[in-house]
Amino acid sequence: MRDIKISKITAREVLDSRGNPTIAATAFAGELSATAMVPSGISTGTHEALELRDRDSRYNGKGVLKAVSNVNNVLAKRLFGEDCTGQREIDNVMISLDGTDNKIKLGGNSILAVSMAVCRLGAMARGIPLYEYIAQLSGRKAFQLPVPQLNVINGGKHADQENDIQEHSIMPVKAKSFAEGLRMSTETYYILKGMLHVKYGARGTLIGDEGGFVPPIGNVQDRLAIMSDAINAAGYRGKIKLAIDCASSQFYRNGKYNVAGKLYSPGELVDFYSELCSRFDVISVEDGMAEDDWAGWAELTRKLGKKVQIIGDDLTATNVKRIKQAIEKKAMNSLLLKLNQIGTVSEAIDAATLAFSQKWAVVVSHRSGETEDTFIADAVVGLQANQSKFGAPARSERTAKYNRLLEIEQELGKKAVYARM
Repeated sequence: MRDIKISKITAREVLDSRGNPTIAATAFAGELSATAMVPSGISTGTHEALELRDRDSRYNGKGVLKAVSNVNNVLAKRLFGEDCTGQREIDNVMISLDGTDNKIKLGGNSILAVSMAVCRLGAMARGIPLYEYIAQLSGRKAFQLPVPQLNVINGGKHADQENDIQEHSIMPVKAKSFAEGLRMSTETYYILKGMLHVKYGARGTLIGDEGGFVPPIGNVQDRLAIMSDAINAAGYRGKIKLAIDCASSQFYRNGKYNVAGKLYSPGELVDFYSELCSRFDVISVEDGMAEDDWAGWAELTRKLGKKVQIIGDDLTATNVKRIKQAIEKKAMNSLLLKLNQIGTVSEAIDAATLAFSQKWAVVVSHRSGETEDTFIADAVVGLQANQSKFGAPARSERTAKYNRLLEIEQELGKKAVYARM
């Protein structure tokens, strides 16, 4: 084993895929160094770890120099000399230094950048791939390639639209390998592009934050219909299913849900989703209810949970405390896992472990403001998570993750297992 004592940690301001500042941290141990970059969401939940922003004249207030300073002047000094392979101990030190529930003092982005960089450094010190190291940290003994959810039509805040379903995705559930699933999905994506271009011209094939198309289609039914047509035209009927991320907290006001100008009670919205799932072969509904509408979530899961994946994102925010509430209330049956919602690798592992104990699916997810960092690709394999959610097969901050998964699958060879739904 190489030198494992942290000798230096530095941070700097970099840009994410939307051109907004984010933070990159580099951790050093002897001759080794590892860097990690933190993503940023736009439809963020209120229960997430704080993303510390400068709120001054630079970058329209979105600079992260305060977060950079917290790494360089607080975290780096405290972690000097620590064992870089002691992931949980290092994460706990940072959590204690912050001392708040949502990392308000130092910023979840500051802490996560260091946590990820140290995790990468620990894998290097052990001389093993990052996914294998994450498997060791999480107590997994095997590896799994995920079924990808590919967001091919953007809506909601990702497309600057109000009161709208946010994401419309395809899932190659019947592929025999990750590589095959990615190929099937990419072929479908380009057939969909052709259909949208024929119907709407160049305007129909503009893309949103996550690489999905942003056609002038005003309702979710018509979007799912053209996606279904593309799947059939590609020859993958029954092999590729549909998924939606509703981001319903964005259209919830005063106990009602406003979808495309029509108001729904929680029960009426459940019926709306039920009809969508039956009509369009939707097998996954994410954030179907608002982040604190626990009764609505329980009703949604009770009605659809035996046949459909009900994923909590804003509801649980990768937070063990809120996941425990969801378990008690029977509010969901699957977990969306975003590292920057919680702020450390160890806490994300704990969230996944708790979800697995309930036999839930775990979906490792990107954010709409991403970077070229591929950490989450290794994480989804090392955690043995069931699915990944990295966006469309377009834009290099998305394809970097897919290309890393292809690399891991090739590296694992016969040990590579493709997840089943």
